[in-house]
Amino acid sequence: MFRRMLNTVIETTINTQHESVVHPSPFSQNDVTHLNWLCSVTPCFPIKAKNVSILHEPQEFYEALYEKCLTAQKRITLVSLYLGTGAMESNLVTAMLNNTYFINGSLKINILLDYTRGSRFPNNSRTALIPLLKRNDINCNVSLYHTPVLRGLRKRLAPNRWNELFGLQHMKLYIFDDTLIISGANLSNDYFTNRQDRYFMITDKNLCDFYSGLVSKVQNFSLELDKYDNASLSTGWTQLPYEGDKHKFVEQAGDTIENYLLDARDEQNSHLKDGCDTWVFPLVQMGQLGIEQDAAVTDRILAEAPKGTRLYIATGYFNLTHQYMETIIYNSQARCKLLMAHPNANGFKGAKGAAGGIPDAYSLIAQRFRAKLEKLGQSNRVTLQEYLKPGWTYHAKGLWYYPPNSEYPSLTLIGSPNFGERSVKKDLETQVAIVTENE
Repeated sequence: MFRRMLNTVIETTINTQHESVVHPSPFSQNDVTHLNWLCSVTPCFPIKAKNVSILHEPQEFYEALYEKCLTAQKRITLVSLYLGTGAMESNLVTAMLNNTYFINGSLKINILLDYTRGSRFPNNSRTALIPLLKRNDINCNVSLYHTPVLRGLRKRLAPNRWNELFGLQHMKLYIFDDTLIISGANLSNDYFTNRQDRYFMITDKNLCDFYSGLVSKVQNFSLELDKYDNASLSTGWTQLPYEGDKHKFVEQAGDTIENYLLDARDEQNSHLKDGCDTWVFPLVQMGQLGIEQDAAVTDRILAEAPKGTRLYIATGYFNLTHQYMETIIYNSQARCKLLMAHPNANGFKGAKGAAGGIPDAYSLIAQRFRAKLEKLGQSNRVTLQEYLKPGWTYHAKGLWYYPPNSEYPSLTLIGSPNFGERSVKKDLETQVAIVTENE
């Protein structure tokens, strides 16, 4: 089983002291050289800090998406949980329809969403994207990832919303030519107006090629949408995710991704260039397919932060895995601040039915974690905070790593994972670790 090879590589790297293993290091500053093990796990993309832009507000995010949907010349790749059906989302589709390069046939559009979330309600993500396929289904590909766990009676009986509990396509990345916008934000109105998230815009052809390739691999075992709103197997893939031999599907899909990640790592890291001050390390987690790269790397960052390090950790939904909690409490020497949504800033606040109780459930988990910290005398080293801004919800997640005696963080994680059980075990996730020596 091919993916066992990568998991073995990750586990060996994670469990071995760096002093006994020599890894190629692109870093020069002493406060980050101990992170050189990242090159053994994932592709390293050296860039210059001037090619990274940080967007701060939802409106900035939307304006960047709209402008680039209208002007991209060669490729657009949109990967999200879903696309909303309101006016702002419709304007993004219209921008792509009006893109001169899509009209003349030189622009390729690739879209990957989740099958269940994208199919919810009669007016949904699929119907919103049909105009693109009707305009040019040769240059536009819309794929819908379907978890292999939702099958049989579960698939027939689980109602909408509840069927999303079994696993989702949760990656959020947006590529326009050679610019990547990586975020935790979906493509819908709330994320464009009053839901706080994070958004990094990185210009680098090699990084965009890597993520375009990763998306293409996931599309291989996803369902392909046609202009008549039918979803069927992609060409070259022989088994539906919800029928037949589940084990075989998982094996083939997992091996497809693992093969790609290993090849990308070996190819990219064999010729790292000099003259850069910032390095981007893509991390992928697909727990149902046996891919556990992101969780292993995140846990090691938490565990091996030296004394004097500060870690700021943010999540929209406080549901840290048992492993992360244990690592923070028993293995980490860093001072940790954890930021989460206040119940009134949780996106599920006011939802109908059982979902309306989710904000309070997350608060209860946080209270129990805080009680454990107090019992173990860790409450001064590890503190919890809640985000509350009238009229806003909070969805930002990530990690900031401040080396000892440093005013600024030298590493950040940004992307789709919430550091919870879903992110690790059920959903397709990706984030990047960005290491920099640039103030």
